Amino acid sequence: MKITIERFVRAPISAVWAAWNDPADIVQWNSAQDDWHTTRATVDLREGGTFLSRMEAKDGSVGFDFGGTYTRVVPGEAIDYRMGDGREVRNVFAARPDGVHVTVTFDAERENPPELQRQGWQAILDNFGRHVEGKQ
Repeated sequence: MKITIERFVRAPISAVWAAWNDPADIVQWNSAQDDWHTTRATVDLREGGTFLSRMEAKDGSVGFDFGGTYTRVVPGEAIDYRMGDGREVRNVFAARPDGVHVTVTFDAERENPPELQRQGWQAILDNFGRHVEGKQ
């Protein structure tokens, strides 16, 4: 099962692309809830390159690594990757005169209900949008 989320970001594609791929930005926006945060991120943005984000509860009670391998990179347009568990993700960045429409499509995992997954990924994408728009 594939799940798709979307967000329009009122910023130029250069700002959106940079914030999506810069570890210094990723640690600022990559969380689904206020009581979680990303403590570190690495990005090797090229086909065959890898990425990793360490996500942790702010109280230190639990955390996990979210990572994978880039399978397709089209600068300013698209990033596809395969997560460590084999699921596929496609990120599409469609530049418009007044901003960028970001679409993320991912393979659902089996442990959590699809709607819960959609809500979590959407919350992260919404945080991303607010982060980028706040920098403008």
